Amino acid sequence: MKKEIKYSEAIKELNQILEDLETERIDVDEVSLKVKRAIELIKLCRDKIKKTEWEVKNVIKEFEKEIDHQEEEEA
Repeated sequence: MKKEIKYSEAIKELNQILEDLETERIDVDEVSLKVKRAIELIKLCRDKIKKTEWEVKNVIKEFEKEIDHQEEEEA
């Protein structure tokens, strides 16, 4: 099983790939592999952002329900 990479680690690796491509430090034979890896990392980051957004929305909904319930009890 693969160790799940953190968002910050994925961004760091993406930046390194981009820097390597821009400075041409990557051998031509590696370009395709690096681009594939970059796409994997972008998908991973996108999924983590979507998951976090969903979690934050749920936390906010629960908080709003709690506030509404408290206001009803006070009324």
